[in-house]
Amino acid sequence: MLGYGLSKTKQLVATGQIRSIKDGGNRRVLPAWVDDYIARLVEEAA
Repeated sequence: MLGYGLSKTKQLVATGQIRSIKDGGNRRVLPAWVDDYIARLVEEAA
């Protein structure tokens, strides 16, 4: 969705910049949370 690699995505989740949930053995990032992250980036850039 963002064009980020796995390492960058894991970093964003680990630092709490993108929300995620644990689903069994997997971690999920909902599209709405990606939208929230992008909106915050746009606000900070403005």
